[in-house]
Amino acid sequence: MATTGRVLIAGESWTVHSTHQKGFDSFSTVEYAEGIRWLRDALETGGWQVDYQPAHVAARDFPFDAKALSHYDCVMLSDVGANTLLLHPDTFVRSVALPNRLHAIRDYVAAGGGFVMVGGYMTFQGIEAKGQYSGTAIEEILPVNVAATDDRVESPQGVTPQILETAHPIVAGLGSVWPHLLGYNRVTPKSGATVVAKVGNDPLIVAGQYGKGRSVAFTSDCAPHWAPAAFVEWQGYAPLWRQLAGWASGK
Repeated sequence: MATTGRVLIAGESWTVHSTHQKGFDSFSTVEYAEGIRWLRDALETGGWQVDYQPAHVAARDFPFDAKALSHYDCVMLSDVGANTLLLHPDTFVRSVALPNRLHAIRDYVAAGGGFVMVGGYMTFQGIEAKGQYSGTAIEEILPVNVAATDDRVESPQGVTPQILETAHPIVAGLGSVWPHLLGYNRVTPKSGATVVAKVGNDPLIVAGQYGKGRSVAFTSDCAPHWAPAAFVEWQGYAPLWRQLAGWASGK
């Protein structure tokens, strides 16, 4: 299959440290997990070359400048907080001054790159506002304004996407009936942005331009828990992400 493009995805990983208390005694276990497989499979089966950096890898290895990012047609951040990219280990531990990697993404998009932010507990502003993208260079390039506080909308009852721009290339051919989602980050569209789809009264997919490039906000998740089995196994899931990355990169 011919390569459609090359995408860099950072995030979608976590480590759980559990304490098991059994009467007088206790012990701890640690588990590492990734939620990338649905998104990665969706893109790779469509011909995309996917370079994936789990959050702990991105902390050290995410590119420092727009030139390095220019090797990619699209950059995606999914469930990874701003601090991971701002606080390289050499900066946090050794006080070494290094380039601001949020500025690198901004400059990459301004020069014609594609950018996608996927929702989650550590993107947009996130749980307890720990995503920390409000007021950053990432908010500058996004087609939405990010809240300054915890922006989660938990919808355990399920919330069904509504497509507003059926002819938009991101959602073309995907139909109007989509599976439900279980939550999202609440954002506000910027002037001139296109709200392609919404959930409830809030945006789900917002597309816009920054400089010579394009950016997309997808305010829910690409994997559980906000994206339940019905969504990640939906026949429109893979085409959605391929079309979304394709639009952002201009392909």
